[in-house]
Amino acid sequence: MEKKTLRDSAALRWTALLLLALAMFCAYIFMDILSPIKDLMQSQRGWDSDAFGTMQGSETFLNVFVFFLIFAGIILDKMGVRFTALLSGAVMLAGACIKWYAVSDGFIGSGLEAWFTQNLNHIPVFEQLGVSPFYEGMPASAKLAALGFMIFGCGAEMGGITVSRGIVKWFKGREMALAMGSEMALARLGVATCMIFSPFFAKLGGVISVSRSVAFGVVLLCIAMIMLVVYFFMDKKLDAQTGEAEEKDEPFKISDIGQILSSMGFWLVSLLCVLYYSAIFPFQKYAVNMLQCNLTFSEVPSDSFWASPSVTVVQYVIMLIVAATAFMFNFMKKKGMKYTMLSISILALVTYCYMGYMRQSAESIFAVFPLLAVGITPVLGNYVDHKGKAASMLVLGSLLLIACHLTFAFVLPAFKGNEIGGVIIAYLTILVLGASFSLVPASLWPSVPKLVDAKVIGSAYALIFWIQNIGLWLFPLLIGKVLTATNEGVTDATQLNYTAPLVMLACLGVAALVIGLFLKVVDKKKGLGLEEPNIKE
Repeated sequence: MEKKTLRDSAALRWTALLLLALAMFCAYIFMDILSPIKDLMQSQRGWDSDAFGTMQGSETFLNVFVFFLIFAGIILDKMGVRFTALLSGAVMLAGACIKWYAVSDGFIGSGLEAWFTQNLNHIPVFEQLGVSPFYEGMPASAKLAALGFMIFGCGAEMGGITVSRGIVKWFKGREMALAMGSEMALARLGVATCMIFSPFFAKLGGVISVSRSVAFGVVLLCIAMIMLVVYFFMDKKLDAQTGEAEEKDEPFKISDIGQILSSMGFWLVSLLCVLYYSAIFPFQKYAVNMLQCNLTFSEVPSDSFWASPSVTVVQYVIMLIVAATAFMFNFMKKKGMKYTMLSISILALVTYCYMGYMRQSAESIFAVFPLLAVGITPVLGNYVDHKGKAASMLVLGSLLLIACHLTFAFVLPAFKGNEIGGVIIAYLTILVLGASFSLVPASLWPSVPKLVDAKVIGSAYALIFWIQNIGLWLFPLLIGKVLTATNEGVTDATQLNYTAPLVMLACLGVAALVIGLFLKVVDKKKGLGLEEPNIKE
């Protein structure tokens, strides 16, 4: 009889997942910490759309242009999950502290500010290629924030591939798509948390301070670091039980990358990934501002409950109830309990949306984005684990993506002036967009182990993330430039016309749809097994 290990216990297996997911939850919050306060960055720090877009795009600069992500994959394959997880946490925290200092009052008037104003204006080669993360006239605070964000980005993406690899390690042959979907669903809640709390901290006590929002993110990354340390010891114990060495017997060879790149399925999955993620992550960074421009908000009386700090906390608690009940619904065995959970979840979601409307704030409306995904992702993951059909799901996701961006571009502006109608359309579209996004982690990520050899899986995830990062770097920058070009002379950040950037994002969905259909053909021809279930009954 073989000895039981930690991963044979469902409770311990899911505890390991929870530690990794919570660390990524904190990383996701920091990633978008300035997104809901784009208007404040303009009024408080003088960042226009160009400066904001360049700073947001800088997160992936080192990953893409210095190939840091490829090195991260090699480190992961050589040093194992534990070491890389701790390293990613430390790098994220270091970058976050730099970004926090950049937007703090302490930076204003410092010698460092003067240095950044005078330097980093011309970056040869990158400037000629139009890919520089700095430019002449960019505010010094935005330059230093971009530098910190680059470092943070290295840690965050390294963390992302490490978590995927860690899940493969703990869940292979078990409920892997469900685990990956659940991890992503929890991490995505970070987006909603950020949308609700970033403006809350920035405006706390009636005094606006953008650095408070970033400080909140830094504190959370300290908590993430603790989670990764606990995971380190769990992982070490697992290896002691299984006798699997963390470091591989076969040393990493450059030819291994060639082996990954020669797989047609790998390229199609990577392209789908970059198109999909580029249509969503960069959009997230502008979504709140887009809603501010397309919805009609009325002033909430400052002495009412809807303008008080306590409403933020109440709304967040309701959001957690929506997420928890929608998530638990997937795991209830008894029908009665199952539908009770579903009913509570729907009721709480309606209450949450009503509160967002009453607060008359774009950020609390957009915060609904990941909520449907939290409930749906485990369902989809479970389906892929038991029934398959991963490639078909990606096609469906692309169709939803196109529909949502076109609705934002053409339908939502038509409702400007109609307070209730506009908000209802915004809510429905945001929820569907979040749901379409949940199709990716549940179906795409668990397909990667089917396409490459087990010993290079870290490098394979790194390559996909690297290709994806090119899009994540390019599109925040492009959206900023397209906005500036199509809104000449508009100085009010809440009066911009977002039609052109949204049509551009819808085109990414069309390209993803074409590749998704092509992937289905290749899968059928070559028998990649993408439409087959993960768990062989």
